[in-house]
Amino acid sequence: MIGKTILITGAAKRVGSSIARELHTAGANLVLHYRNAGAAAGALAAELNAVRPETAFCEYADLLDIEALPGLIEAVIGRFGQLDALVNNASSFFPTPLGSIDIKAWDDLIGSNLKAPLFLVQAAAPHLRRMQGAVVNITDIHAERPLAGYPLYCAAKAGLLGLTRALAVELAPEVRVNAVAPGPILWPEDDTFGNEARSQIVAHTLLQRSGEPRDIARCVRFLLDDAPYVTGQVINVDGGRTAHL
Repeated sequence: MIGKTILITGAAKRVGSSIARELHTAGANLVLHYRNAGAAAGALAAELNAVRPETAFCEYADLLDIEALPGLIEAVIGRFGQLDALVNNASSFFPTPLGSIDIKAWDDLIGSNLKAPLFLVQAAAPHLRRMQGAVVNITDIHAERPLAGYPLYCAAKAGLLGLTRALAVELAPEVRVNAVAPGPILWPEDDTFGNEARSQIVAHTLLQRSGEPRDIARCVRFLLDDAPYVTGQVINVDGGRTAHL
């Protein structure tokens, strides 16, 4: 991946930062998108640039502001002159029990998980085509097997899964588009899932343990760097949870 430029949305923390470290180790130049986590994004860029100077930069964007998304792509081109891959990782996640859903929740969950990836890919498409590039969307195993209490989030991720396959058709043969669907990798930073709920979820994995962010990162790296004949696919990285849900 030496010399390739990759934009990662939501790159500052959690799974996004693990993806960034994995791809940077592989030799890629990175643009680290952030919205609220500016300090964390800056610290990550500094960490990566200490290894290879001038290879990681931060860019702010509110992904719900669709009109601003072409500017994010142009910032990447202005910085590195090319865009080889886009990783749509940024995501909102919170419960929306039926009866409590309002337009604010709709705009947030649909906007971050489905609408923004579509419009980012649309803006990036000419550059990705020029470089014979690739897109990886981070979906969720609950895109296909809904999680109770999260109908809107699940619908948004289901839309992203469908969008992944549709974009693979639209952008072929120049650009490959795939998805990675995590299972129990990182728990939310709040107390949404208590210890009992976490134990029950892990018990439903065949491997009987939670995964790690790097499990997702390595799958993303595989799809970008070592899967030239794979497109329109989703890989579940879930310890076997979906094998018997």
